[in-house]
Amino acid sequence: MSSAFSFFLVLLLTVGSKAMAREGGDNNCPMSQTFASMGAVFNYNSRVGKEQKVAMDIAIQDLHSRNYSTKVVLQLKDSRGNSARAISAGDMGTLSGLGIPRFNPYSIDFDLSYNSYYTCIIPPLVPLQPPFFIQMANDVTLHMKCIAAIVGHFRWRKVTTIYENNNGFSTELPTLTLLSDSLRAVDSGIEYHSTFPSLSSLQSDPKATIEEELKKLRSKSNRVFIVVQCSLELNVLLFEKANQMGMMGKGYVWIVTDEIASLLDSVDSSITYNMQGVLGFKTSFVSSSEAFKEFKIKFRNKYVSEYPEEENANPSIFALRAYDATWAIAGTIKKSQGRVTSKKLLDNILSSNFDGLSGKISFKNGTLSQLPIFRIINVVGKSYREIGFWSPKFGFSEKLIEHDNMKVRIVNGSGGSMGQMFWPGSLLTVPKGWAINVEEKPLQIGVPASGAFNQFVRVSYDQDLNKTFISGFSIDVFEATVKRLPYELSYILVPFYGSYDEMVQQVYYKGLDAAVGDIEIMADRFQYCEFTQPYVESGLVMVVTVKPDNLKEIWLFMKAFTKRMWLMMVAMHLFIGFVVWLIERGGNTEFEGLGTMLWFSVTVFFSVQREPITNNLSRLVLAPWFFMILIVSASFTANLTSRMTVSRLQPSVLDIETLRTTNAKVGCNGNSFIVRYLINVLNFKQENIVGVKSMNDYEEAFHRGDIEAAFFVEPHAKIFLAIFCKGYTTTGPTFKIGGFGFVFPKDSPLAIDISKAILEVTQSGEMLQLEKYLLSSNNCSSSIDLNDNPELGPEPFYGLFFVSGSISAFALLITIVRLAQNCQLNMYLILATCIDIKDWIWAVIFLARIHLKFQSSNRRRSSVI
Repeated sequence: MSSAFSFFLVLLLTVGSKAMAREGGDNNCPMSQTFASMGAVFNYNSRVGKEQKVAMDIAIQDLHSRNYSTKVVLQLKDSRGNSARAISAGDMGTLSGLGIPRFNPYSIDFDLSYNSYYTCIIPPLVPLQPPFFIQMANDVTLHMKCIAAIVGHFRWRKVTTIYENNNGFSTELPTLTLLSDSLRAVDSGIEYHSTFPSLSSLQSDPKATIEEELKKLRSKSNRVFIVVQCSLELNVLLFEKANQMGMMGKGYVWIVTDEIASLLDSVDSSITYNMQGVLGFKTSFVSSSEAFKEFKIKFRNKYVSEYPEEENANPSIFALRAYDATWAIAGTIKKSQGRVTSKKLLDNILSSNFDGLSGKISFKNGTLSQLPIFRIINVVGKSYREIGFWSPKFGFSEKLIEHDNMKVRIVNGSGGSMGQMFWPGSLLTVPKGWAINVEEKPLQIGVPASGAFNQFVRVSYDQDLNKTFISGFSIDVFEATVKRLPYELSYILVPFYGSYDEMVQQVYYKGLDAAVGDIEIMADRFQYCEFTQPYVESGLVMVVTVKPDNLKEIWLFMKAFTKRMWLMMVAMHLFIGFVVWLIERGGNTEFEGLGTMLWFSVTVFFSVQREPITNNLSRLVLAPWFFMILIVSASFTANLTSRMTVSRLQPSVLDIETLRTTNAKVGCNGNSFIVRYLINVLNFKQENIVGVKSMNDYEEAFHRGDIEAAFFVEPHAKIFLAIFCKGYTTTGPTFKIGGFGFVFPKDSPLAIDISKAILEVTQSGEMLQLEKYLLSSNNCSSSIDLNDNPELGPEPFYGLFFVSGSISAFALLITIVRLAQNCQLNMYLILATCIDIKDWIWAVIFLARIHLKFQSSNRRRSSVI
């Protein structure tokens, strides 16, 4: 997990003054030099201890080569695998021979003449630390969150943890508490925990102890193993034995933490051979800086010279942190002058702020303050592949860019993606993380073979092929759901010829691994099993035969159309009749008077009009209208016929109470929960319940009079009514129940995964397509309401109304224009006629006057003569 898992570095500093002669024997030039003894405690025999020793030696050499004012002497002690015991008060006294005073590390004091102090680089898995402990690692919570992020990314619901108690600190419980809290945030949890004693305590036969513990783990159903804390030495034996026992094959998942993953660069190929497919994470550091390259050269040379038996001499993060810790202590020595209190020394260390080889060295709350970036690795072949990165800020990503010396950034972090994984057993698909049986055989999933409705589950046997075929809507839904699981699920469908309750109990008694079909989710069944999310909503309904209804509605025909449709039809009839009458009245003697127009509007609807049409414009108006009348009449006839058929029918039994009071026989599927529901909930007598085996048997039972009503769950009722719709209908209330679901053993992680997959199938629309296929393949409609005959409104005919109305309006406009032109001509003729008559009258009067004057003049002349 971090360097401190196997690295328990104890630094004891003794600071004093001593007159030292220069080298070369020149006693005339004495030099007073400050010196400090630095003690370190680690396991000499571990890989981590060896790296830390070499790294600290290099750090001391670098200090002296840079003319550091204080001479630092490194004093070492072997922890023998137990750092806590090594730093106890009694053991500290053994360092007195090195010139270091014995003291109680939990009660520190200093004097003027001989200043000394104690600090400790402790494991990150010690959440409750003494106040003077400094953790040369990141907060352990971040490591736990990285583990949880990996588990959540692959959607494993349960994990098994492995923990080696190898440092003497009581860190197991707080560590598991932190991990459990982190897993809970990703809907996962610890199912089983195994504690291994330290390898140093297994002196007799460590392999036998490891094998015995692995047998216990293999007997569990969980297959996700997290090695939370483990030394490299125990890790080697652990994976060697796991490989021999077949626990590195398909279906298994192994996750190692920073403690092991950071050392994979330092081990040979024989170790990685037993770890093929293991997933892990290691602390990322900048390996391209000049300081690291220089350190790496020194480290390799010194490590090979001191440990020639080791094959790999590359430094790990633990070596880098030991080097940085030494420099941090050196900086504290430089700051410490005169009498120094323990708090002052602690403050000096915590105020460190420099760029180390392992990263930015600064502290917050006793731990490194810089947020780590973990490299996600996958052991493949002789080494490992880096498949991504994880950081507390960005999550998962496939790329990491280093820049500006120690600064790093993640790209595409929000995508939460990782590269291709190669799992144990060379498996490319994500393991499901659990197994119902130890042998990893395909799941034995029972299906109801004696259900009344084979549209949901159909079991047939082909004698020629000697093979059983299982199909149906429920099977299609299950197969679609399995395809959406993030792992491969191997299963075999097994016909079950008992009742549904017996099949559920077989899952409880482990006779079956699961059950799939039209299984109703009932409360009393939860004592035996777990149900998934329902894939079909359901309820209990009563189906009865229908009988003629003599009370027909007088105005039933009016319900074929809505009021709006009737009004629009009447308005259009009058409008069309008026337009045709206006066009024809001038030249057609049959269209005279307003009564003719109204009569024509009525007769044209039935195509029985006798008035001849002489104008082509009238024919243009009537053509689309006749077509519309044809369509509307056909729709009216169909709707009215349906209404007249339904209106003559009514349920033969109106309610359940009638059945109970008359002791009428009722039918249901004898293998389903309905029998129990009718007796316990609806209070039917058991002798009045008739078991029916198939859908066709229901119809025969009705015709023979064996039953007066039948009870179905809604999906079954939909199938039955759609196939036998002419003689049956539903009546009474619908009793809501759970719906159809799949059955799994209690606490099965597969139930949760299947439930989520069912929701994905539903939300994607695939479930709707499967339902449509079920209905269409059985000549079913999507509704079981036989009385659903809605009134027809004008909406379906808006197009015809628009075409006919537009043509009629255009014809009306033309007719009005023509009439206007004719009226103007007649006015002119009338005006001209009126002028001629006046002239004649004036002329007659004028002539009469002249005649009268002439006669009067003649009379006067006669009298004079």
